[in-house]
Amino acid sequence: MKFNGRSFVKLSLLTAFILSSQSYAKEENKVEKSSKSLGSVEVVSSTNSENTKSYTTDKMRTSSKLNLSIRNTPQSVSILTTQQMKDQNITSFQDLMENVSGVTINRWDERIYPYARGFKIDYYKVDGMPSHATIADNDFDLAMFDRVEVVKGANGLTTGAGNPALSLNFVRKHATSKDFKGNISLSGGSWDRYSATADISTPLNSEGSVRARIVAKHEDKKSFMDKYQKKNDFFYGVVDMDLTDTTFLSLGASYQKLDRDGIRWGGLPAFYTNGSRTHFDKSDTVTEDWTYWNSKTKNYFVDLKQFLYEDITFNLSYSHKKIYSDTALLYFGGRVDKATNMGVEYTPLAYTNKQYDRENNIDAYISAPFTLAGLDHEIILGYMYNKKQTVYNDSGYPSLAGSSLNFNHINIQKPEFDYSNEAATNKTVQTGMYLVGKFSLLDTLKLVAGARLSDWEYESADGVGNREFNNEVTPYVGIVYDINDNHSIYASYTEIFNPQDKKTVSGSYLDPVEGKNYEVGIKGEYFDGKLNASLSIFRIEQDNVAQSDGGKKVIGSTDNAYKAAEGVTSKGFEIELAGEITDNWNINFGLANFEAKDANGDKFATNASRTTANLFTKYKLKDLSFGAGVNYNSKQSNKTIYGTIKQSSTVTANAMANYKISKNLNLQLNVNNIFDKRYYSGIGENGSKNSMVYADPRNATLTLQYSF
Repeated sequence: MKFNGRSFVKLSLLTAFILSSQSYAKEENKVEKSSKSLGSVEVVSSTNSENTKSYTTDKMRTSSKLNLSIRNTPQSVSILTTQQMKDQNITSFQDLMENVSGVTINRWDERIYPYARGFKIDYYKVDGMPSHATIADNDFDLAMFDRVEVVKGANGLTTGAGNPALSLNFVRKHATSKDFKGNISLSGGSWDRYSATADISTPLNSEGSVRARIVAKHEDKKSFMDKYQKKNDFFYGVVDMDLTDTTFLSLGASYQKLDRDGIRWGGLPAFYTNGSRTHFDKSDTVTEDWTYWNSKTKNYFVDLKQFLYEDITFNLSYSHKKIYSDTALLYFGGRVDKATNMGVEYTPLAYTNKQYDRENNIDAYISAPFTLAGLDHEIILGYMYNKKQTVYNDSGYPSLAGSSLNFNHINIQKPEFDYSNEAATNKTVQTGMYLVGKFSLLDTLKLVAGARLSDWEYESADGVGNREFNNEVTPYVGIVYDINDNHSIYASYTEIFNPQDKKTVSGSYLDPVEGKNYEVGIKGEYFDGKLNASLSIFRIEQDNVAQSDGGKKVIGSTDNAYKAAEGVTSKGFEIELAGEITDNWNINFGLANFEAKDANGDKFATNASRTTANLFTKYKLKDLSFGAGVNYNSKQSNKTIYGTIKQSSTVTANAMANYKISKNLNLQLNVNNIFDKRYYSGIGENGSKNSMVYADPRNATLTLQYSF
């Protein structure tokens, strides 16, 4: 939403109401509280999931930064806790995305391009700070995270730019223990997969006011795919300090080195020259043993929390990330002659690339809970800064002259690599000021309202594509009404904006695409909050989408001109159920359905399953625990120049068993794709020719963990 006079009035009225309410609350309690000192405050996060053994949590801040229960959050949300990720052996980002309801992962090669509600997921968060560094390329390890909080639909208030798909917030583990403790895990599994992980916490002084935690991991594995190998080395360290009774500081760093050899670039060709579909062995890939896709990610962060007065806090976070990528790739994009098994139309293409990106994040906000008229309220005022910069991006296309591709025996000689193509460096900077509040209008009626004012700028060293969008307003309003002790109904409206690079006839850039998210639903909270359930109905509308302006050209240029038009409309429903049914029975279930169409009424993003479902449940019987799960994805299709690629609906089943050998030792077995379902985990973007990537066949992992 562009900032204008009407927007200014709305924002001003909202600000005036919030500030006047806060002033009134201070005056009302001034006499009673003026003589009180701040006293000693102990910071204990009630949302840390690793000690609860639960599949849900009591509070989350991802949707609005307000500390709300799932029931009082006026959007569709879900949580993947430490316990659930451990039970399902979810260890990496890409593992996780296969188990988030409503998501189609759409694998291309080492990358995935996940969709939700018909839109690409194009950002994620770490401890509430948005990262727009490439999410698709680097399969980051989850060993350092306590949980993942998911908000479905638009989440622009705390994010800024992006698509109205969903928001993933990865919440770090911290050094919360004042005693020396930890665990060591050893794993082995299919395709020579081996890993060792250590997670150790310790106090650094006698009082336990300074504490440290270290997580280290090494992983080495092969694959069902020929020639593929993967090595993953990961380290995370954090020091948490209680500097005073009211001042708390965290310092941390993480490092991941991910080396992958014999990798895919794109997938297998989908069609023979006679128009029929290809049928390759699952182990086949278009690759050679000289190909690789390596990356290094370094991250440093600082978090400060200062209590100013009673429960009013000032929070400051800074994060610095460096991502290095080094690749040597082999690609084929044509069809195959069925008689000779030779690749035709496109010769193999080699590509090499070295890239270095860095990203800086700052998030500063004041949280002010208060009581007014005997009811609880909270106001948050904050500022965000995000800068993503490509420091260098050098690439080359080594010659493969005379090469041919025989799918019975791929034998492409290693080319002479070069990095002679130097792309212009670029940077994207966005800033945002946000104001949001939770107001208890009645004991049973709560209002969540706020807005964000954003500036966004892209700048390239060669001047190509430089553009700037200022004063973008992102509103947020939601209302929650308690029907009874266990159930609430809600309605919400929020937005997100996404800048675009298309120009009008006059040469000016089109305003950003606006994603408008409407949602209503009902939520339930049972067994003292141990089990959460929800049913939501949503509608998402895109506006200001670039559309060709009748063949016109930009004045003074040969570039095609565009105009703003109505875009995609997506609507559907989602069901979530997560937590404990009994002390021994955990469950996580999600079902999502959507239908997305463009302005012409044609189906949009047909490569994303319209209906997805994820179920995992575990039952504990003394020292033995059993778990089982099912993942469902409805049919998908991808229209290409060679024909339409179709995949029927897929169902896969997974299982686990855990045996507590002793107080400190337990053994866990996980089996995925039990019935060895043969299917594709990616069929590419609409129009792409060869992103047919087989999903993992049946595989198993055995993990031995020692805790102390």
